[in-house]
Amino acid sequence: MFNIDNDINSPYTFLGLFSGAGGLDLGFEKAGFIHTESSDILDCAVNTLKANRPNWNVLKCDVREYNPSFKDGLDVLLAGFPCQGFSLGGNRDVNDSRNYLYKEVIRIAQLLRPRVVVMENVLNLRTMKSPESGKNFAEHIASEMASIGYKTKYQFFRVSRFGVPQTRRRFIFICYKGENLNVFQFPQPDSETTIRNFLYDLGQDFSIKLPNHNPEWGFVSVAHKATNEPYSAGDIAVPVRFSRTASEGNPIRSFDEPFPAVDTATVWGWALGNVKAIRIEKDRDNSKFVRNPQSEAKLWRITASKLRAFTAREYARLQTFPDDWIFTGNNKRDLQLQIGNAVPVIFAKRIAQCVREGLEVIDGKREYIFHGQQLSLF
Repeated sequence: MFNIDNDINSPYTFLGLFSGAGGLDLGFEKAGFIHTESSDILDCAVNTLKANRPNWNVLKCDVREYNPSFKDGLDVLLAGFPCQGFSLGGNRDVNDSRNYLYKEVIRIAQLLRPRVVVMENVLNLRTMKSPESGKNFAEHIASEMASIGYKTKYQFFRVSRFGVPQTRRRFIFICYKGENLNVFQFPQPDSETTIRNFLYDLGQDFSIKLPNHNPEWGFVSVAHKATNEPYSAGDIAVPVRFSRTASEGNPIRSFDEPFPAVDTATVWGWALGNVKAIRIEKDRDNSKFVRNPQSEAKLWRITASKLRAFTAREYARLQTFPDDWIFTGNNKRDLQLQIGNAVPVIFAKRIAQCVREGLEVIDGKREYIFHGQQLSLF
């Protein structure tokens, strides 16, 4: 059973916007913060939060129409605002209306006046330019926070250096009200986190019973083939990538490395027995499903005695959700959308611990100790 220890409770409160399946909110709870309210626009995400935390106040609403019921003395406002317009995995469209939902975070920060605002998004905020100012979106958002009295520090992270078994990169804004930003320090990186302690057991042992975990051999694909050949009793199942078959990098993954970034689209799974991955030239004149007729890229093809897709629980493990965190939805797409869009819980907890330490320094509960170079102060 995979779990995350809870820190000792603190007197500090948090409120979550764009909470999704709860990765950022849960990380702050695990760091000892007290929940006040969470909200999201998706039914499945709201239902997931309510299923796991029936005592939480969870609202389904469009953030543009949201007025929080908690209005007195909030410590931390959390906001993982949508990344699709910024992300290389999305349209990367400067005019995508979702790019400007950060303005709702600023509106609500003005209303609540929390001591700290934490925002999370993708790395590309460093490069995409805001048409309003010509600055990159990171600088532009920091300047808007300054206009309402918050100083901002931002940094990007490869989360495999912070307890998460994937190379996903995230961009974090930390905004302290007034002159208090100098007490905050981002977490220091560790060595790379591999997938072995997160996935190996679920790949080999079908007897493990967990929520959102019903493994079944029999993955069907036009690209990858289960041969049903005999295999040795000592063979182990290995994780493989089924989609993005032209991607660089062998789709057979090692247990002793971090995973590539888990997202809402890539299909991962397991292969057992006589596992092979080869690259072929696709007949782009006569084949079906040709996305780029001009491409000359070779495509990966996997064969093995057995194939199966990841369960939602296996994706959740890679996002470091505890095994008792249940995901609700009408189909697999609902589950993968929630899990893929989430902030990894262990990484969220690491950020939360740093925010808590900063608040404790301000309140005279902790001595300030400088941990090393801190970057991107606005």
